[in-house]
Amino acid sequence: MIPHETTGERTGLTAASAASGGVRFGFDNTYAQLPERFYSREDPTPVARPRLAKVNAELAGALGLDAAALASEEGIAILAGNRVAEGSEPLAEAYAGHQFGHFVPRLGDGRANLLGEVVGCNGARYDIQLKGSGRTAFSRGGDGRAAVGPVLREYLVSEAMAALGVPTTRTLAAVTTGELVMRETPQPGAVLTRVAASHLRVGTFEYFAARRDVDGLHTLADYAIARHYPEAESEKKYGALLKGVIGRQGRLVAQWMMLGFIHGVMNTDNTSISGETIDYGPCAFMEAYDPATVFSAIDQQGRYAYGNQPRIALWNLTRLAEALLPLLLEEEGSERAALDAAKDALGGFADRYEAARMAGLRCKLGLRTEREGDADLAEDLFELMAANKADFTLAFRRLCDAAVGQDTEARALFGDGVGFDAWAARWRLRLEEEPGSGEERAAAMRKANPVFIPRNHLVEAALKAATEKGDLGPFEELLDVLARPFEDRPDRERYALPARPEERVSQTFCGT
Repeated sequence: MIPHETTGERTGLTAASAASGGVRFGFDNTYAQLPERFYSREDPTPVARPRLAKVNAELAGALGLDAAALASEEGIAILAGNRVAEGSEPLAEAYAGHQFGHFVPRLGDGRANLLGEVVGCNGARYDIQLKGSGRTAFSRGGDGRAAVGPVLREYLVSEAMAALGVPTTRTLAAVTTGELVMRETPQPGAVLTRVAASHLRVGTFEYFAARRDVDGLHTLADYAIARHYPEAESEKKYGALLKGVIGRQGRLVAQWMMLGFIHGVMNTDNTSISGETIDYGPCAFMEAYDPATVFSAIDQQGRYAYGNQPRIALWNLTRLAEALLPLLLEEEGSERAALDAAKDALGGFADRYEAARMAGLRCKLGLRTEREGDADLAEDLFELMAANKADFTLAFRRLCDAAVGQDTEARALFGDGVGFDAWAARWRLRLEEEPGSGEERAAAMRKANPVFIPRNHLVEAALKAATEKGDLGPFEELLDVLARPFEDRPDRERYALPARPEERVSQTFCGT
């Protein structure tokens, strides 16, 4: 059963009444100082019987927080939304967004509260947000709550992405509520504590642009520059901001592609200005390589399929450029010059994405230097993988052994192996042009090609155990495996294997 039960108050507490106690976040809030139209001041809604499911002690330490205090009765009450911590200024952020290509002018945090900001031990600023903490002014008829399954999914996948080196929001804690939420069936409720560089989205800019609120756009863009792109401070800082976001998004999506990760719901309100992966709803990791792979139950047309992700990222960034046009017009002096500046910035996406993608592929293939023909070599491998339905993660990991002549396991993923043999001969000729020994190359490749990813059937099994039995054992064990994704662990070999036919997960769900 889930440990650390504490009974929560049924009425909200003010920040002043919660000021005493042992939990100290040291909030240093800046977003709450922006004009009131940027958010709605909202306290979280208390829950019945909060219990701690998990505190991320490693992340807490990096933020300068006391994990033991967070696991105390007072800490759990704060993480559940039953108490407002000292210095917290809870609010729900306003934003709009294109959802599956259709613009919704008013979305906002319909089930989340930004508690405030902390400055981590590295000197960087982070948002602390509760997700599933009750209705807000932006709820639009929703219940404002989250179910334990999606909360634990976000915990697992976001922490796995962090361990894999992908920019991402992270999870500080998960708390169950002692209440049920209605989805297809009644589900136990939970609240997730999310940590992000910020929660600014492309949709945040669209919100003000749709209202022709140029002053709001100025304020938002200046805030984004100060918080995320101080190097953009220049005579044409808004164009520099746009280019900065484009560069980070290009690198981010390239990293997704290198791991077989499918976000599942790449709406503009899920596209972070900071360049982090955000909002782990119907996300999944591809096993058998197929660019058309879709898992999200709501993506009926395959808009956000694995192979479409770079194109959709550019589409989303084009919406950002449109929102920024009033500011670019001021900088450039004419509508034509503003449009040209936006097009120039967007035109750089393909090069930035492809440069990041090829750098990643060279690392995965053991290539330190650039040579003409590297892209063709990689694409031919992908064609072989697609034709043979080779497991994406296993194929690249087994190439690490093939780099030192141990071909058996890699070859077995490619049918009769004839196509692989021909490709591998070309690859080895290319490897001969590289410095260092085969063992050195294999060691470097093992740092780029994970053994462990959050395989969908393992995630679903962990969520089922937690939801139906209150058993967090499978969740904890999977979380431990995913924390060291590049290490061979013979005692955890089953976590490295793809699903058997009867275990395969064909659809994932958002949880709202």
